[in-house]
Amino acid sequence: MKLKQSFWSDVLSALEHWCKKTIVTIMVVTLSISLCGASWNQFGTDSVLISVLAQGNAITDPNAILRYALPIDNEPIRKVQDAIEDISNHLRGKRWPPIAKDVKTASFVLTLRSDKIIEGVPSDRQPQAETILENIKTEVNELQEAVENKDKEQVWLKRRAILDNIGEIEALMVEGFPFQVPEEYANLPQLKGRATVAIETTKGDLTIIVDGYNAPINAGNFVDLVQRGFYDDLPFIDLEDSFAIQTGDPPGEEEGFIDPETGEYRAIPLEVRVKGDEQPIYGATLEEMGIYLPDLVLPFNAYGAVASARPSLDPNGGSSQFFFFKFDSELTPPGFNLMDGRYSVFGYLVDGKEVLQELTKKDKIISAKVIDGLDNFVQPQNS
Repeated sequence: MKLKQSFWSDVLSALEHWCKKTIVTIMVVTLSISLCGASWNQFGTDSVLISVLAQGNAITDPNAILRYALPIDNEPIRKVQDAIEDISNHLRGKRWPPIAKDVKTASFVLTLRSDKIIEGVPSDRQPQAETILENIKTEVNELQEAVENKDKEQVWLKRRAILDNIGEIEALMVEGFPFQVPEEYANLPQLKGRATVAIETTKGDLTIIVDGYNAPINAGNFVDLVQRGFYDDLPFIDLEDSFAIQTGDPPGEEEGFIDPETGEYRAIPLEVRVKGDEQPIYGATLEEMGIYLPDLVLPFNAYGAVASARPSLDPNGGSSQFFFFKFDSELTPPGFNLMDGRYSVFGYLVDGKEVLQELTKKDKIISAKVIDGLDNFVQPQNS
């Protein structure tokens, strides 16, 4: 069931379907070629499809993806967030005019629509939100001063502090769980919110935010296995071309988790949520559903995206194995990723990137622990 046994056949299948079934895609390719100067070559359309459909300005910051993935609907706070997030698109090139415009937009919204931001928070949490919002206003003023001084380091620092506070307010806005998980999966553990998992490896420590708001079954399965100590002492597996590193393969003949209560292999369904949909799509790849170039809530854009591995021919055959995705290759550019819609992302690495870069098949997990959010974990109904 290891990912490397299935990935390449999946890639070829995806390319074949895109080339044969999607005339819109071909039109986009043609347009993209004329815009970017690419050309068809002796290797056929497949390599062109991979290279020219990569979308610019894809969000690659895992924390930004997690902020946008929160199930809230508050236009003013999102507008402030959009403006502050956008600064990173200009700061590396020191394009100060658009940075100044972003800061001005954020300041304008905070001045005129703070009441609407607070209204989006449940009443019992509003005093906390008001304090955070005042901090944001102060930090935006300080950011504006740093921009005027063209102090790149201070702009980075202030931007990060503002976004951390925005994330706190957005988390306060969340009320309950956003959808009903299909009853057919009630026998599986679920995560109705988020959790933080700390993993100690032979190379150092990793921290993962697990997102049950958008992948409650895959996230719940992972949290359950962490709680059981299932991953402790398990080795990593290097995958071809180092596009990912995988673990979760238990010793012995089995390649997944055998539930000691039932004696059966625990199979986890593919679970992928498209932006704008009320709930995830279960049980089939998006390609099989006829959905191409999806805009996903949890995409494979970020280095260290965490996803469930599965057999190539069974979208619903995942179990204990998971992988950290690295995306740094022509095959998997951020914004157009052949993994999107084919595997279930359920979290992101938020600390330990340098450690992940060093992990090989010679390393292993020493221990994995849930350090926050365990109150969001729901045991199976038949437990």
